[in-house]
Amino acid sequence: MFAHPRSHQSSAVITGAGSGIGRAFALELAARGGRVVCSDIQLGAAQETVKLIEANGGKALALKCDVSKLEEVVALADKSEQWLGGPVDLVVNNAGVGVGGLPIGRQPIEDWRFTIDVNLWGVVHGCHVFTPRLRALGRGGIINVSSAASFGSGALMGPYNASKAAVLALSETLRAELVGTDVRVVALCPTFVKTNILQNGRIPSKTSELAKKVMARIGMSAETVVEKTLNGLDRDQLYVLPQLDARILWRAKRLAPAVYVRGTGWLSRNLAPRGADSAAPARVRTD
Repeated sequence: MFAHPRSHQSSAVITGAGSGIGRAFALELAARGGRVVCSDIQLGAAQETVKLIEANGGKALALKCDVSKLEEVVALADKSEQWLGGPVDLVVNNAGVGVGGLPIGRQPIEDWRFTIDVNLWGVVHGCHVFTPRLRALGRGGIINVSSAASFGSGALMGPYNASKAAVLALSETLRAELVGTDVRVVALCPTFVKTNILQNGRIPSKTSELAKKVMARIGMSAETVVEKTLNGLDRDQLYVLPQLDARILWRAKRLAPAVYVRGTGWLSRNLAPRGADSAAPARVRTD
């Protein structure tokens, strides 16, 4: 066992660290004494995160990385180790995108590929590249940012739901493979998180307004989500469902799956804005 919690004094790499949950991870890990590599497909956004860390006396490096490309994730790992002067011991596979607004069969296949390339392949690449290095180190942690959508399976979010469900299954598989080692795995499954996600996408106005109301009422801050996740890592907790509604969905799906599916179908028909099945698809960053 470590002499200190794993979220403290870490040598961390975070993808999608330019905003939202990724930025919150970077700031909190730096506040806990870690050195942080902030990667993002938008280098400028990662640099802004680094400035925030340095303003508080922390140490951080900004790197550009498109997680959908294996070679860029390999380069991220190599450059991170070079800057750190040693191995990475904590990886946060956070970068993600969202697509929604159309039912399966009407959502363009390009949107499926786009979502899966980032949300699934990005996490696959992160696990593929960093897991052997953590095994060799003999300790560390991997946090994969999934979503309550991975088991909630709400209507009109097919590509996002499927990609996040795959991330959850990948995390469970990786955890099983790392049993007996000192490398921990966390699957983070939040519901609504208060970020700027709704400002960055092509979301029909009625859908956007409904989502804003729900987020304002039950949304949790990214900082709180991150704090709960890192504390879960320290407790060797595989599943982190930071919000009450996520935990309710989790239990309902398992206790009465058929009733749950009928219920979500009813909600989608009665609460979704009219015309949602013909609206333009929404592409948003979720990192």
